[in-house]
Amino acid sequence: MDKRGLCQIIATIITNANINGFFEKNIYKGSIKKVCVPGLNCYSCPGAIGSCPIGSLQAVIGSMKYNVSLYITGFISLMGIIFGRFICGWLCPFGFFQDLLYKIPSKKIKVDERINNVLKYSKYVILLIFVILLPMFLVNEFGMSPPYFCEYICPVGTLEGGIPLVLLNRSLRETIGFLFGWKMFILLSITIGSIFVYRPFCRYICPLGAFYGLFNPISFYKFKIDKNMCTNCNACIKKCKMNIEIPKNPNSMDCIRCGDCIEVCPTKAIKKEIKA
Repeated sequence: MDKRGLCQIIATIITNANINGFFEKNIYKGSIKKVCVPGLNCYSCPGAIGSCPIGSLQAVIGSMKYNVSLYITGFISLMGIIFGRFICGWLCPFGFFQDLLYKIPSKKIKVDERINNVLKYSKYVILLIFVILLPMFLVNEFGMSPPYFCEYICPVGTLEGGIPLVLLNRSLRETIGFLFGWKMFILLSITIGSIFVYRPFCRYICPLGAFYGLFNPISFYKFKIDKNMCTNCNACIKKCKMNIEIPKNPNSMDCIRCGDCIEVCPTKAIKKEIKA
């Protein structure tokens, strides 16, 4: 197993370390739950020991007490400034889930460049509408709103929270309806899609990846191309599963910092750079 895979396993275990939750058939509600984890990990997962930053951001925006959470916004901004989308590639449990699915032997599909260049902006639309605008403006008579992204789109909540809790609690099984079926459809679609297309959720849907991606060009952790060593062989472009033209844009907002380009470069022209 490579270093990235090992790091993903450790990060997934740490963020879901409440093993007792699966036996107690409930979620952890201790003091640590007030702290956000850096990756997308459902608050309602029985094993989750921290909060999901996107779920927390929606909950605070949609509350009657706050319009903007300086803590949540500050936390994910700090993570973005330091790491960029390195978190997506190395620390996110759902990113790891998609990576495992992509390893299943099958004929892989490379999304057409023109289609990819349009669809990749959909995650920013989801971030703006479902995470920020709807919770902010579409509220009930008490000035509160549901977490729209978590409730209607997020497959992570279904995988980590919905399925385990429904399986463990008979009362919940008796109340599931259309919404659970809809969320299962989304999860199943992304699960099947991830076998053939590399990380479709990260590419086109994830609002947290969209947020971190905004910081990729300015984050402390960057990739740098040594023009004197680059031979324009395009080996890095062929290797990149995220369809990035690395020699032109090594710090693309879509780069998850997997490091495959660094490994495949014959002249070692691509280097990691950490600058404050």
